[in-house]
Amino acid sequence: MHGLTHGQIKYMNDHIKTGAEQTEKYLPLLKNKRVAIVANQTAIIGKSHLVDSLQKRGVQIVKVFGPEHGFRGNASNGTEVGDEVDKVTGIPIISLYGSKRKPSQKDLADVDILIFDIQDVGCRFYTNINTLRDVMEACAEYGKEMLILDRPNPNGYFIDGPILDMKYSSGIGQFPIPITHGLTVGEFAQMVNGERWYKGANRCKLQIIKNANYTHDMFYRLPVPPSPNLNTPESILLYPSTCLFEGVALNHGRGTDYPFTRVGGPMLKGIYTFSYVPRSIPGKSERPLFKGETCYGMDLRYYPLDKLVKEKKINLTWMIELYKNHPDKDKFFDRTLSDQIGNIDFLAGVAEFKEQIKQGLTEAQIRKSWEPGLEKYKIMRKKYLLYP
Repeated sequence: MHGLTHGQIKYMNDHIKTGAEQTEKYLPLLKNKRVAIVANQTAIIGKSHLVDSLQKRGVQIVKVFGPEHGFRGNASNGTEVGDEVDKVTGIPIISLYGSKRKPSQKDLADVDILIFDIQDVGCRFYTNINTLRDVMEACAEYGKEMLILDRPNPNGYFIDGPILDMKYSSGIGQFPIPITHGLTVGEFAQMVNGERWYKGANRCKLQIIKNANYTHDMFYRLPVPPSPNLNTPESILLYPSTCLFEGVALNHGRGTDYPFTRVGGPMLKGIYTFSYVPRSIPGKSERPLFKGETCYGMDLRYYPLDKLVKEKKINLTWMIELYKNHPDKDKFFDRTLSDQIGNIDFLAGVAEFKEQIKQGLTEAQIRKSWEPGLEKYKIMRKKYLLYP
């Protein structure tokens, strides 16, 4: 795998073997068992979907559970997804992003073992870890085994951000962890089990098929976009920093081909020369903020990614600069302008972040307030690591 031209990053895809690829390690565990699979479009073995591959190998798959964006990954962010029958395999698909968030007793009645295989991007506000916890809770409650096919974390090389204050728990933050947690899904599952982050007295019976030849500081280029708006390697590495713009009254590239890699608004005309016009894109962003208006701001597509990864931290300078340059600062965090603007307190996970930006604190000053929580988290995290 080649590094990106505008920031040489060495991707180790040829070196790493994901859990799913090591079929010899888990096919024996599935023999004569009724299997359910929690997956989306990222659950692949080579070019083939895990469900299609296992079905061809004679595994008895009784149902599939789909997370946010659906099992085949074609629903917009936050859109409720209904139950259906998969057109390719004829297997019933039960949505965990519609009327319910976790499998019911009835859903699991005819299941012996549940496989979880979803590519995560290592951020607290990415909802796959919530689905993981919900499924673990159901398995613990109804006495079902759970098998995780692990995948590398593309942002696993650093741990940063404020620890979520549980007062600000929401759909985009449900655990007392920093913005980037530095864990794979397998490791995160061990933390959920160890810290008892689910209801009920029973523990989830877990088996994890680890990534082979992987360490946290290896870069892995995702072979399939993990969701409709994380569609480039740049967007995935910028996401821990630029997702915070979801809580700001600026467009962060939704409604363009480059979400999470640009940010701007009409009010910044004359301050920035770079411009773009958000449009409606079905399945990605139907009603983007400032749709049809020319937005002026920052183009981060060519930001040197090697610099980003060397710094091992969320970039706050962009948020600080855009606030400073905004002509109407009272409107910067104003959610009444559009239902497309998220809650910055929920995204940051703490109330003080918004105030720190408003007060004009430097990046160093803001980071200082994160340090005590981060130190504690790093010690706790060590107990659950599967990789160096």
